[in-house]
Amino acid sequence: MLDVREYIDAAGRSPFTKWLRALNVQAAAKLATALERIADGNLSNVKAAGNGVLEYKVDFGPGYRIYFGRDGDRLVILLAGGTKKHQREDIRQAKANWEDYRNRKAQEKARCH
Repeated sequence: MLDVREYIDAAGRSPFTKWLRALNVQAAAKLATALERIADGNLSNVKAAGNGVLEYKVDFGPGYRIYFGRDGDRLVILLAGGTKKHQREDIRQAKANWEDYRNRKAQEKARCH
């Protein structure tokens, strides 16, 4: 079982939740199922998008995508969501979110030691 959490930006917002809330009910339900699969460790629809960002492809509607990073063996950080049409920009944003997450985590670790 994987621990799936959302990336929270410096302003306290989740880009993934903002995207998910804008979808229709059917799409949101399909994505909820995909998130359950990720939590169960089923990463069969996952491919690398670069810089440590992974892309989970959901074969529904316009080709939904969930972008996330793995923090260790058990933790998944949801970075962004999107569609095939906007894939290039969505991946760029997910990479920026992942870099921010890792930088802030490193700063927090340095403060604690």
